[in-house]
Amino acid sequence: MRNPFRYINNSPKVIRLAVMMYVRYPLLLYQVEDLHFERGIDICHETVRFWWKRCRRESHKPAPFAGWLWFV
Repeated sequence: MRNPFRYINNSPKVIRLAVMMYVRYPLLLYQVEDLHFERGIDICHETVRFWWKRCRRESHKPAPFAGWLWFV
């Protein structure tokens, strides 16, 4: 599996934490941005949204033969 964050300069741990906070807890993107800023990590709320979309797209790729029916 290819790394979806290979072109991003931030640490994968920071990316995972931001996406996990947004998905797991009822937080807004601005709140995730503020929580990271308090920890000394300066990211934009749009960056978190981009990372979330990228994770979702990478994890929901269909299998190559998912819709096929096989009869013997």
